[in-house]
Amino acid sequence: MENPTYAPGEHPDLKPPVGQTGVLLWLHKNLFSSPFNVVLTLFTAYMLYLLIPPLSGWLFFDSVFVADSRDHCRELGTGACWGFIDKRLGQFTYGFYPQEERWRVDLTFVLFVLALLPVLWDKLPNRKNLIWFSLAFPFIGAWLLLGGFGLTPVETTRFGGFMLTMVIGVTGIVCSLPIGIVLALGRQSNLHIIRWLCTGFIEFIRGVPLITLLFVASTMLNYFLPPGTTFNLLLRVLIMVTLFSSAYIAEVVRGGLQAIPKGQHEAADAMGLKYWASMRLVVLPQALKISIPGIVNTFIGLFKDTTLVIIIGLLDPLGIGRASLSDIKWTGLSTEVYVFIALFFFICCFSMSRYSIYLEKKLHTGYRED
Repeated sequence: MENPTYAPGEHPDLKPPVGQTGVLLWLHKNLFSSPFNVVLTLFTAYMLYLLIPPLSGWLFFDSVFVADSRDHCRELGTGACWGFIDKRLGQFTYGFYPQEERWRVDLTFVLFVLALLPVLWDKLPNRKNLIWFSLAFPFIGAWLLLGGFGLTPVETTRFGGFMLTMVIGVTGIVCSLPIGIVLALGRQSNLHIIRWLCTGFIEFIRGVPLITLLFVASTMLNYFLPPGTTFNLLLRVLIMVTLFSSAYIAEVVRGGLQAIPKGQHEAADAMGLKYWASMRLVVLPQALKISIPGIVNTFIGLFKDTTLVIIIGLLDPLGIGRASLSDIKWTGLSTEVYVFIALFFFICCFSMSRYSIYLEKKLHTGYRED
């Protein structure tokens, strides 16, 4: 068969050689690129072969999802007893929030997601107007959860479970970022008093464990208040968690500020920008872009540290789980509780991590080898 002739520039592209694209290329580069990687890949595959079947059986295939007690679970299957989680799911989610008012928690969560969208995605339609709703959400959410002005008041002592974790974690994350940025700028200020105050605060907070600050917030703080003064425990925890996180955010942002070349500051001065304008328009956007991994890492650590509130009597998911296991019908199911709670934290923390990677790629302006 004769080969067809083509005019110059019209010859069709040839297919790449087998093994130089697609799945085969990925397998070669990532799993079989060297003798050591081949051995490591085969060993990992063997370990997964040993672990996945029994683990999947315990988690899913041999587990029980509906049961009235631990003994009932054991009669129905040999795997995990998720019937316990099913029975206590409301308590795990809402704590001791009144059942007839739980619609307010659900509505708050939906509004929180809607308020988060214009903050995280700049291409959202009508984003400029939705940002105003995002700014108003903290007040709307506080009104829905606490009540008043037409809603039945609910004491914060009834907050618990995943709801409590979200309240503490989200409040700490949202409030600590701007405070941390101000502290980072203050630590680099030319005014000695401001620099000393910011430095002293950051070093003191970073040198004290969070659990110590929570103890101070829950017990010792009352000794410094006038007699008869009541200071909501949850509010005290929110303040301490925010201050603790802001000190770490300040150091992360300071690292980003120090990575900015001096020429950027000089360029802003040459354009006639004042200090705050140059920081807002030139320096801080670049510093925050550099600091994204450290900032998100601090947020993830803060979110996981919310479990420490169990020490001062607030019933987060771990506290709810421990209290639920005191019921004689469900004793001995601590593994299911910890796996369930760990899954919740993994989903939240993994989501933050993936968004961080998305944001880094989006804002990346230099060369990157794919």
